[in-house]
This record gives sequence, C-alpha cells and structure tokens, in this order.
Amino acid sequence: MRATLGWVTVEPTFEEIRRAPKVLLHDHLDGGVRPDTIVELADETGYADLPTDDPDELAAWMTRGADRKDLLLYLETFAHTVGVMQTRGALARAACECAEDLAADGVVYAEVRFAPEQHLEGGLGLDEVLEAVQEGFREGSEGAGIRIGTLLTAMRTAARSLEIADLAVRWRDRGVVGFDIAGAEAGFPPRRHLDAFEHVRRESFHLTIHAGEAFGVPSIWEALQLCGAERLGHGVRIVDDIEIGAEGGARLGRVAHLVRDRRVPLELCPTSNVHSGAATSIEEHPIGLLMNLRFRVTVNTDNRLMSATSLSKEFMQLVDAFGIGWGQIGRLTTNAMKSAFIPFDERLELLEQVIWPAYAELRGA
Repeated sequence: MRATLGWVTVEPTFEEIRRAPKVLLHDHLDGGVRPDTIVELADETGYADLPTDDPDELAAWMTRGADRKDLLLYLETFAHTVGVMQTRGALARAACECAEDLAADGVVYAEVRFAPEQHLEGGLGLDEVLEAVQEGFREGSEGAGIRIGTLLTAMRTAARSLEIADLAVRWRDRGVVGFDIAGAEAGFPPRRHLDAFEHVRRESFHLTIHAGEAFGVPSIWEALQLCGAERLGHGVRIVDDIEIGAEGGARLGRVAHLVRDRRVPLELCPTSNVHSGAATSIEEHPIGLLMNLRFRVTVNTDNRLMSATSLSKEFMQLVDAFGIGWGQIGRLTTNAMKSAFIPFDERLELLEQVIWPAYAELRGA
C-alpha cells in the first residue's frame, strides 16, 4: 500500500513525465555513460579490464555492483567508466551522448559534474580534459532544447581540491557553473578541503558539497557552516536530525532547522540512495517526509548507468510510492530551477517561458 501524500489529482503516466520539462542538478558524467559506448571505447583505447564486452551484460553488472548497500562498494564500479574516459575523443563522446540522453528524457536544464583529476592517465592536462567535455556538451546540446552547466568535482580522498577549485573559477565564463567534492565521505570530512572552498567563496563562485549521504548530520553541518555550501549533494541524512513523535508530529533539530529555514536545496537521488544504503527502499526513502515538511527538495539521478535510471524514472517511482501528482512534480522542478547555479534572470526565463506554462497545462489535463 503506497503512502499517498495527498497531492495527486490526475496521476501522471511515465510517457507524460518523460515529455514534461525537467531540471537535473546532480548527475555524474562518468556515472551515465552508455554501455555500448563503454565497450567501444575500451576496444579503441586498449582498456582490457571490463568484466564483459556485451553491453547488456555490462549494464546489468554495473547495477548489481552498485546495489550493494555500501557507498564504497558502489563507487568501485566507476573504475571501468573512468578507465575508458582517458582521451579527448572519449571524453567528448561521453559528454555529447550525456546531453543527448538527458534531452531525450525531457530535461531542459542540467548540471552535470565530473572530476577532471581522474582523466589524466592518457597524458591530457586538466584544461584539455575540460575542453573535451565542454566540446561534447556543446555538440550534444545544440538544437536539442537543453542547456548544460558543468560542475567540477574534486576527490575528497585526494589532495588536488584547491587546484580543481581554481580550474572551476578560471572556466566560470566558459560553461562551468560551480565546484564540488565527492567520493568516500566517512573519514574524509569537508573541512579537509577548506582552502579550496575559501578560494571559491572569495571569487564569488558557487559551491555544492556531497554531504549527508554515507555520513550524517556532522558532515552536513560542516558543509554548510564551515565550508559555505549553497546546496547539499544528497543531504538525505538530514533525517537523522528529525524526530517523529508518537502522534506523527515532527521535531526538527538545530541543523535540520537551519537547512529548512535557509531553504538549502537537497539534491536527493532516491534510487542511488537505496543502492548505496542511505535509504532502505523508495517507499521508505525520507524524501516523502522531507517533502511534507517543506524542505527544498530536488529530485536527481546521481548515476544513470549504475542505478539503471533516468530522471523520468525517478519521478515515476515517487508517483507510485507517494502518490504525487503534477502539482508536486511541478514544485520539485521549480525547486531545482530556483536552485541552479546560473544567473537569476536566466533561471527566471526558463521558469516563466518553459517550465511553468507546461505544468499549468499538465495540472489542467
């Protein structure tokens, strides 16, 4: 029995959701490469470590590998996608196909992140890596009805975050919209990269930080209060600071109040959260509670290949699990567009000219 939240009027179908304009803030380039592309790139580049050269079997292997209820195990699958993305051509192709796939799923604005430092084994420099990715995004987006902003990610387990932060700032007028850190969270708190965050903040640039996925409230507090994050990558563990009473009422702790009161966007990724063990199931995912409590929730894919998902699938699961309808899907999409790292007038243009008219029509269907 699904936990209906009370918003639904006309229940959307998957195809209707796919056609509706959507906004995606948390998607990893190396987590969404097409399986057949991985196989072809492995052949072209001499990468010999794939578990199989059959695209369908590879896709199934990736999802089985990711769905082990542990973030560190989840991250192991990326060795193969990163392994084939070490040349200019491979990076450009992956980025081009990413843009095409998101556009085909009805995404009108996306922020796609990747870690340039992981793509240097073929002899490319950081700027060359970024040039190739930006070239691919431009090619895949042209005439497709989608705009893509790039988020540069530093690995929190490494020591290049200041260098990557500076790279992001230098490319801010050439398609890069912000900076992030990602990777193993427990044992690698955000404060280890404080110099990188301070550099980005001094330059008046944008920050989102992976926090509150595999580690709890202390990670979220550090990301916000010490490091200046504007959004929380995942942030699902904010639920650890919310107490539900015997009669169903919620009491928010100080960090949860901070997140809600400041309207800090939560980049929630339901399927990925289940696969990594941050949530037990879609039906029991805290997104239902957080929507009810009016946190600024956004819905995201994280890694489309590893989690065998798309943004339309993520929304469809919420329809099935929580009974949300067009009004709530429109609100979640608005939350995401309001929280994007592009200038206010550009966000407003997409809202007023593309998103709000479409959802007004859908709500009246």
